[in-house]
Amino acid sequence: MENHAPPPPRLSPAWLGHAPHRLMFFVGAGNVLLAMAWWALWLAAARWGGWTMPEMAIPAGWLHAFVMQYLVLPSFIFGFLLTVFPRWMGLRELERWRYVPVGLGLMGGQLAILLGAAGWQAGLTVGLWMALAGWTSALFTLGRLLADEKGRTWHARSCFAGLVLGWLGLAMFIAFVLGASPAWAFASIKIGGMGLLLPVYVTVAHRMFPFFASNIVPGYQPWRPLPWLGAVWALLLVHLGLELVHGYAWLWLADAPLLLLTGWAVWRWWPRRRMPGLLAVLFVGTAWLPVTFALYLVQSVTYLASGDFILGRAPMHALFIGFFGSLLVAMVTRVTQGHSGRPLVMPKVAWFAFGLL
Repeated sequence: MENHAPPPPRLSPAWLGHAPHRLMFFVGAGNVLLAMAWWALWLAAARWGGWTMPEMAIPAGWLHAFVMQYLVLPSFIFGFLLTVFPRWMGLRELERWRYVPVGLGLMGGQLAILLGAAGWQAGLTVGLWMALAGWTSALFTLGRLLADEKGRTWHARSCFAGLVLGWLGLAMFIAFVLGASPAWAFASIKIGGMGLLLPVYVTVAHRMFPFFASNIVPGYQPWRPLPWLGAVWALLLVHLGLELVHGYAWLWLADAPLLLLTGWAVWRWWPRRRMPGLLAVLFVGTAWLPVTFALYLVQSVTYLASGDFILGRAPMHALFIGFFGSLLVAMVTRVTQGHSGRPLVMPKVAWFAFGLL
């Protein structure tokens, strides 16, 4: 008798809503495609002409930064955290009604915002309020889990602290759109990178990557000291504070120790034996972090000496495309393969996406 593999599940609302990571990763994939399509059209129109994009009340670059930091990447972050928070704390998995509103808010919000960028006058305002509603729903759900926990899962609390800063950054951008000073938008964009995304990414890496390696690489000893995480948090807040007051000449005060701490972590986490591709991409992606702070350090010291930004946006792109982008591909692949019962290997499409980054 022949054995046939079961057919792949049909993509349907019921199937997507069965688990937080399915819904939110689907939302994230849609948001990535929408955001990149709009940004590519805008860049092409600005560079070569041939068509014109509708005029907006806010600079397109600011909107691009906002969408990527508060809608695209958080879609994947919420998909992961809504899945693992109950497991980290030994609680029951979440019911659908507790995470579906998050997906609706983030996908509907981004769609409305980009329709606003395409000419729908009310789209930007509608989309921002939808995004805030989705974020608020997510924080309420995750906060309830923290309140119900019997002990203290410090990695969960660290992620939640980053999300609270992210909620504040989102609210600040809304305030700017409603008429507040452009300084509010500037602060929102800076908080998105150093206050929201980087603390959450680093926290997840600190907890999960050594755990993954210890399950696969013989003799691997996990290294996850909480004081290291606390020190990184403190230095990121110093970096953020200096950026908010335009203290670029003094960023090296935070970036030099961050370079040492992140370089040390990569060295301690990196397995000394052969590892499968799905594990290797996690550590290769993490190696972008000390590269990022090395670039920030050079930029700051040079600015202190000469007043010139010689590297331009290179540190930022190393962080967003190198670190955030490559680890996004690696973690989404790891979670999707693991939670679907598939082999823990990198499929060809994942290798292609990782190679592009």
